[in-house]
Amino acid sequence: MSWSSLIPATSFMPIQATEIAKEVDLLYAFLIIASLVSFVILIGGMTWFLIKFKRTSVDQKSAYITHNNFAEFLWSFIPLVIMMGIFYWGMVIFEKLRTPPEDIAAEIHVTAEQWAWTYRYANGKEFYSSGNDPMVVPAGKATKLILTSKDVIHSFYVPAFRTKQDAVPGKLTQLWFEPKQPGEYIVFCTEYCGTKHSGMMIKIKAIPSEEYAAWYHAEKKGADTPADLGKTLFAQKACASCHSIDGSRVVGPTMKGLYGSERKFADGTKAKADENYLRESILVSSAKIVETYPPAMPLFQGQLSDEDVANLIEYIKSIK
Repeated sequence: MSWSSLIPATSFMPIQATEIAKEVDLLYAFLIIASLVSFVILIGGMTWFLIKFKRTSVDQKSAYITHNNFAEFLWSFIPLVIMMGIFYWGMVIFEKLRTPPEDIAAEIHVTAEQWAWTYRYANGKEFYSSGNDPMVVPAGKATKLILTSKDVIHSFYVPAFRTKQDAVPGKLTQLWFEPKQPGEYIVFCTEYCGTKHSGMMIKIKAIPSEEYAAWYHAEKKGADTPADLGKTLFAQKACASCHSIDGSRVVGPTMKGLYGSERKFADGTKAKADENYLRESILVSSAKIVETYPPAMPLFQGQLSDEDVANLIEYIKSIK
């Protein structure tokens, strides 16, 4: 399938490959129409006033007109209501774009670098975009990407899905999508990242869920999964001496059911134990101290690679 065939020639917008793309386009269309109506009212009104109240003689003076409180209120209040409506509409769509559903069918770690993408699956399958390997995902099912970068800020943008997320060095970000139909979709890096920035264009290949399951389990790499590598590292670093995996209390919080839970800290604040929280807690344990536990964990910043941290996170996520 050619790149040009992915976008209908009759449309000035990319195809709507996800349900949320329709919502994004509807909001965009409303903004365009509202802007056009506002333009016509403003410029049309100015033009009409110029013609109607044009001075017909040199000594003609304009009548003295006092202000109208009601009119002034209306032309301030009506735009305010419209703007607040747009803000709320956009906020609802933004929340949908940024909050993945519970039933994620595929989770892929994506690492950006100058000038390529690496995508790694939970079973250990790993692909490098310079080899022209597409990112394979299930059609009709939700896919979650966990993004980071090795060097500078990159941005993962899929026009057909109307979704975009920066990949930031030293931080984990995420985005999700659910392609409606099988097909191939273009991915751009939309954050200028150097001389070969334009070469970071890759493809997402959505295939039927049954085919995806067969592809995913074919040539499985056995113990070389990120979770298994994390389990090995967990043992090597003697993490079990302070953190149980069965829910029992030892020096530090248990790893059982940790991912996705709400954590309460000694300073009274709270946070969800997502990927970024786990990353921060592994590297800089003193950043957030869980209440009723002592700040006993050593710092691992500088001792673990980004891949090590990602593997540990995957292992922790697997401990239910």
